[in-house]
Amino acid sequence: MPQSTLFAGTMLGLVTADNLVVLYVFWELTTIFSYLLIGHDPTRRANRGAAHTALIVTTTGGLAMLVGIVALWSASGTLSLEQVIANPPTGTLATVGALLMLVGALSKSALVPFHFWLPGAMAAPTPISAYLHAAAMVKAGVYLVAVLAPAFATVPFWRPAVMLLGTLTMIIGGWRALRQTDLKLLLAYGTVSQLGFMVLLVGVGTEAAALAGMGTVIAHALFKSTLFMCVGLIDHSAGTRDVRELSGVGYRVPWLAVLAGLAALSMAGMPPLVGFLTKEAAFESIAYLVVGDIQAITPLAAAALAAALVFGSAITVAYSLRFWWGAFASKEGAPALSWHRPALGMAGVPMFLGALSLVGGFLGPHLTAMLKPYAQSVGHGQPSHGFALWHGVSWPLIMSVIALTTGVLLFVFRERIAAIQATFPTTTTAEELFHRSMHGLDRVSVEVTARTQRGSLSIYLGTILLVLVGLSTYAMLRIHIWPTYRLFDSWPQLLVVAVMATAAVLAAASRGRIRAVLLVGVTGYGLALLFAMGGAPDLALTQVLVETVTLIVFVLVVRKLPRYFTNRPLSSTRWWRVLIALAVGLTVTLISLVAVGARVAEPVSKAWYEAAYEFGYGKNIVNVALVDTRAWDTLGEIAVLVIAATGVASLIFLRSRVVGLTSTAQAFESRDDEPQADSAPGVWLRAGQTLSPMVRSLVFEVTTRMLFGVMIVVSIYLLLAGHNWPGGGFAGGLVAGMALIIRYLAAGRHELDEAAPFDAGRLLGGGLLLALAAAIMPVFFGGNILQSYDVHLDIPLLGELHLVSSTVFDIGVYLVVVGMLLDVARSLGSGIDQHATEEIAPMPIPDSTKAIPGYGGRR
Repeated sequence: MPQSTLFAGTMLGLVTADNLVVLYVFWELTTIFSYLLIGHDPTRRANRGAAHTALIVTTTGGLAMLVGIVALWSASGTLSLEQVIANPPTGTLATVGALLMLVGALSKSALVPFHFWLPGAMAAPTPISAYLHAAAMVKAGVYLVAVLAPAFATVPFWRPAVMLLGTLTMIIGGWRALRQTDLKLLLAYGTVSQLGFMVLLVGVGTEAAALAGMGTVIAHALFKSTLFMCVGLIDHSAGTRDVRELSGVGYRVPWLAVLAGLAALSMAGMPPLVGFLTKEAAFESIAYLVVGDIQAITPLAAAALAAALVFGSAITVAYSLRFWWGAFASKEGAPALSWHRPALGMAGVPMFLGALSLVGGFLGPHLTAMLKPYAQSVGHGQPSHGFALWHGVSWPLIMSVIALTTGVLLFVFRERIAAIQATFPTTTTAEELFHRSMHGLDRVSVEVTARTQRGSLSIYLGTILLVLVGLSTYAMLRIHIWPTYRLFDSWPQLLVVAVMATAAVLAAASRGRIRAVLLVGVTGYGLALLFAMGGAPDLALTQVLVETVTLIVFVLVVRKLPRYFTNRPLSSTRWWRVLIALAVGLTVTLISLVAVGARVAEPVSKAWYEAAYEFGYGKNIVNVALVDTRAWDTLGEIAVLVIAATGVASLIFLRSRVVGLTSTAQAFESRDDEPQADSAPGVWLRAGQTLSPMVRSLVFEVTTRMLFGVMIVVSIYLLLAGHNWPGGGFAGGLVAGMALIIRYLAAGRHELDEAAPFDAGRLLGGGLLLALAAAIMPVFFGGNILQSYDVHLDIPLLGELHLVSSTVFDIGVYLVVVGMLLDVARSLGSGIDQHATEEIAPMPIPDSTKAIPGYGGRR
């Protein structure tokens, strides 16, 4: 699965990142990929629920971790993890930051009270369970605790939290594992138990515990991955993972029983497997705490911890035996098992990992040498004796014997213990609390929405505008000295302003929708003329193009709305709207006056004249700013364009934004007549002949035929010339997009498909990816992100050609804008036309303020 590969790369990035922000990005990416992998089958409710639970829990912990990163950054002045660990900050802020990062680690590693998300994640396929939740993702929290413990184990509440939550998790997870009948769930709760054990060891902050903890991480990865894949083989061959239905699997595949037995014994801590070495080292570190290894942990607390860990280890032995018994033993009364022998090729990986569990037991000195440098970096407590099969008769050995003996007894008397478990009082689990809290949040959100989101657009806008008026008026009332103004620079400006004001008043008083739209457009074109008079041709060009596109979009929308606005008499609510409109207009005017005279320093734009050419290699300051100086903003803006276009298409097409394209020839397949050849008289646009003669305009088709090629050439010219002359990718894309829209307006939706026989989404995505690639590419040549390069080429006959690398970024902008307009034409144009054909779109009543709603053929 590609998600697994991406997840592997993300985990690699997480453990190699030094910058805390980069580490957080990879941290959250593991959450996202885990969500996708757990919910791989969206048709199953279990997968959806488990994926959502894992996402919410780990993301909540990630947000706490993000706040902790900000706190550590503020306290230390650096985002380098290496520098933070080498010179740990002190003080309340640093303590809070370290504890919040610990919260993030605990949520990722499924410790109490976040432990419930991991068993649910077993809804994922078995290989994913083995990789994500036994050997990879859940170890991210262990990794973070191991990295932070040498520097922050001594901060208040760190050790108590790690010891208490780690111990509780180990016992609760193991106790729940004893009650499971599904082999994967049994291993899942066993993983929860082992994670608590590992976090306790690496987080307690002593040399011996650190060495034991890292060894346990390695041992756990080996035996738990083997066990998960053995479960996958059993599930594949028997069609079930229920221990009540599995019987006699051991004599059917003895090699699989031996393999799983080695891994289970390693999990139980049985010599001579690697699990025994790490369990002995863990008990050694706890024994050191009992005799006062560090003053922060009292002997009584250490003794209680030792007893709890021995009990937890005994439970581990019990559920390890229960796993092997449930998977391979013969059981009386079990149903007949349908079994087919698994291929040996499927067992290659678990065989290799299981063999490593055995071989690792004899490589204790090598494992010690490999992990000792990390343990020494902790700097607290006695050093460990290392991993070995025999240290003599000592407290660690005695603790291991007690744990093994007690665990065997727990398994032997499992039925009696199960009966005792059944008598325990019923308590509310963490998972139930989580679902109750989610239900409560949903209920609160519904209630709040019902009271604040009444469905009235006028109330929403009125609230927003009143807040704007109130806050702005309060701020302006505090201004004691207002700046002086120059009303105009030339008399033609007054004439343009008069026309704009007249158009605005007429638009407000107009009853016709189309007339109001056109009058509003007059104000936009007037503003473009003012830009041109002020010596800003780039702004004027862009304003004209944007205003034209806006007019077309408005017309496409209002054509299916009633021709006239309401003719109801003025009511009290409409007077309120008038007052709000007047207040907003006056407020915005005053804000503009304040902004005009607010400059008190030398404008930074004066340096742009030289910087535009020296750094951006262009003479058009506006375009250089868009594709070089402020390219990050532009990248964000085109991303918003992609999102907006996708949103509009989703509202129209409902199910999928990818619509089938229909050529003229395909349109004629359902008709009795035949299409005319392109060279036939009267065929100016190929799809024009699909229109009814009542709505077809040959004059419009001829004009479009002549204009289309010219507009495409002009758009490319604006794209390439924009670095030194008025234009750019945005303006060029608007011209090219309008050329496509004109083809649609002249000859209908089939002509649009003829002009652009591809999905608009591919154009949007391709443009965004091209802009992103242009931003990143300089890094591979030793430069910085979004750095510009130029090259001069001598072309025979044509002379010198000056090329700038930021032109590639501009081409990406061009493609996004064209794709957006194509998407708008397909959704608000072709899509609504298709709805009209299916009688879904409303039908305006001529000379009326009403429209007949679309019924889709249903009455």
